[in-house]
Amino acid sequence: MKLCVAVPCFFGGMDFCEAIKKIGALGFDTAETYNWQKLDLKKVKNACEESGVHLISMCTTEFRMTDSQYRELWLEGLRDSCEAAKKLGVSKLITQVGNDTGAEREFQHAAIVETLKLAKPITEEYGITVMIEPLNTYVNHPGYYLTSSKEAFDIIKEVDSPYIKVIYDIYHQQVMEGNIIPSVTQNLDCIAHLHAAGHPGRIEPWLGESNYNYIFDAIDKAGYKGFCGLEYKPTLNSEESLKMAKEILSGT
Repeated sequence: MKLCVAVPCFFGGMDFCEAIKKIGALGFDTAETYNWQKLDLKKVKNACEESGVHLISMCTTEFRMTDSQYRELWLEGLRDSCEAAKKLGVSKLITQVGNDTGAEREFQHAAIVETLKLAKPITEEYGITVMIEPLNTYVNHPGYYLTSSKEAFDIIKEVDSPYIKVIYDIYHQQVMEGNIIPSVTQNLDCIAHLHAAGHPGRIEPWLGESNYNYIFDAIDKAGYKGFCGLEYKPTLNSEESLKMAKEILSGT
């Protein structure tokens, strides 16, 4: 398993470019972030080139897809995010689908699918993968619509695009449904990226109830060739925690 570092989780209070350099000095060559709008894209690109750290993913500017009245705003944000991603060499964009509006789920599901279908020509133009994210509503995201990995995979199959996939967060799905290994290994065609954290507490993966070495080994054997982002709240000093992640987790 190839690991990457979610910058805000570990160095959120540090200048972003300095954080990228710190991540490179710790021996990681891949990172990801969230809000690109706050970044000086030229400076970030230079920092990545100097440190040998590839920025692999960041977020779209808009997340509301369950309500069709926000569709054009989401699509405009997608294009802006693709432009920024292209400048930084970022190949993946994380998006959320928005909160449950209270409408029938079938209508919200259909709204998400329709929005993503309209996104297909934009993703094809830029060659950038957009990833929808199922989240947990028990602990972190009350009111969010998409909690089921199965529904996320169904959406991807309905949209039917090589540039529209799922980011599967092992922590969120452990909270909501468990069954991690079969869910991932039987749906690798729908998954473009993974995230990891320990539950409970969204802490270091090796401190929670999930056996990440076993999970990673099974996913590796199933043929997954992508990255897993370390997206947790360290209980240790950030640098020490990342050093331990390299030592403990497989594929480092």
